[in-house]
Amino acid sequence: MPARVLNNLSTTILSILDAPWYHLILEICLVLWVIWLIRKKKKTEKADIVLTPEEEEEIIREWRPQALVDDMLEEDEELINYQSTAWASVEGRPGKYITVEGKKYLNLATHNYLGFVEDESVIQEAENCIRRYGVGSCGPRGFYGTFDVHLKLEEKIAEFMSLEETALYSYGFATISSAIPSYAKKGDIIFVDEEVNFAIQKGLQASRSTIVYFRHNDYNHLEDLLDQQAKRDSKNPRKAKSQRRFCVVEGIYQKTGTICPLVQVNQLCLKHKVRLFVDESISLGALGNTGRGITEHFNVPVQDIDFIAGTMEYAFASFGGFIVGSSYVVDHQRISGLGYCFSASLPPFLAGAGMKAVEVLMENPNIVQELQTNSEYMHNVLMDLKGFELSGDPLSPIKFLTLRHSTGSRLEDHQLLDQIIIHVKDNFGIAIVQPAILENQEHRVPPPSLRVSVNRLLSKEEMNQVKLGLDSANDSLLQNLFGDGEGHGAEDCSGMESY
Repeated sequence: MPARVLNNLSTTILSILDAPWYHLILEICLVLWVIWLIRKKKKTEKADIVLTPEEEEEIIREWRPQALVDDMLEEDEELINYQSTAWASVEGRPGKYITVEGKKYLNLATHNYLGFVEDESVIQEAENCIRRYGVGSCGPRGFYGTFDVHLKLEEKIAEFMSLEETALYSYGFATISSAIPSYAKKGDIIFVDEEVNFAIQKGLQASRSTIVYFRHNDYNHLEDLLDQQAKRDSKNPRKAKSQRRFCVVEGIYQKTGTICPLVQVNQLCLKHKVRLFVDESISLGALGNTGRGITEHFNVPVQDIDFIAGTMEYAFASFGGFIVGSSYVVDHQRISGLGYCFSASLPPFLAGAGMKAVEVLMENPNIVQELQTNSEYMHNVLMDLKGFELSGDPLSPIKFLTLRHSTGSRLEDHQLLDQIIIHVKDNFGIAIVQPAILENQEHRVPPPSLRVSVNRLLSKEEMNQVKLGLDSANDSLLQNLFGDGEGHGAEDCSGMESY
């Protein structure tokens, strides 16, 4: 044995002998404990549980699979996903008029705010793209699914919004629901308006963050919640340093038609260092002097918003959605947005149609004023209706009409609204709808309502005809049901008590 090894061995033995006795006992106990754990693990792995055939059958009979989705409803809840039967399939292009079973109806049911569905330049651009690219992209953006028309549309949207970059999604719903979890993670906090749309709610669930809801458009309540969070942060600064905070709002709320008080919300977010996300799916093309949305409407610097989500499916008469913001934000979307990374890209002809719609809007901003004029006129017309309560901002292109007196049952209210839709359709040639709601999944279920979608192509005579139709429905259906107007309060059918 080499002398060097002997010297090391002798030094080790002397060190052990010089150590305190209690130290030696502790080390011996630890060594014995490790040996015991190793031997026990080996015995456990070798031990096989042998069951008789009868015992196996009994275990199989008693086994119950766990549900993939938790049951969100209590036994006594009366929430339904009502499917309206008032309308059949639409034939042809759903423009200012729609054709159903060979008959034409004035269309106040679809989101064609600026009338681009019937714009000849948009239609021609779509046809040109079909001839050049075909009808599908056949791949995600990162895997041979990116065409030059996608890049041009992204550049055009960024130019329109005066921001650096855009990430184009193939489906509007997937845009905000993918964007939120790409930034917010487990342990983060998201402050959210209680009336946000269903796509935002899905994004919140996917983020696994702590969700804090504030009352609808109540920025004072949001301030209270932010102050409470600041106090908690001061007590635990180490946790606060690693915990990110976000706020999510809509420009025009899809469920209420109301406008977000963005000035106050933005000031609170800047004060408390909270990242602000704004979904402008409805407000783009509808608000502001040139249709640039709620930031232009309130003159809020667009750079104050961390990202803006939008869709091509409403004002721009195409399909898909987008995230627009700084290069840093958008680059993160390209590698973290699941709907961007793993979905087939937007069909090129839809990207071409959307790009042409944005160009037409930029060249003719006066069409936004036409839409806003019609929205305000329709609001004034619907305010005087008997039997209905109107909600939504005058500038919003979507209006909601709830029953002034409920039947006391959500199902019966839905059925009554269907009768009103049929009455207006058959007697006045007007198409309106009930908004579709997944009532057993919504955070806050709105009362059953009629949705009226305004577009810039409507004339005053046509909007007055809507009032005549709904007044006639009130006289024919609601007066017969409620008589002098005495009935249940609207809160009886709001469905919010269980949330």
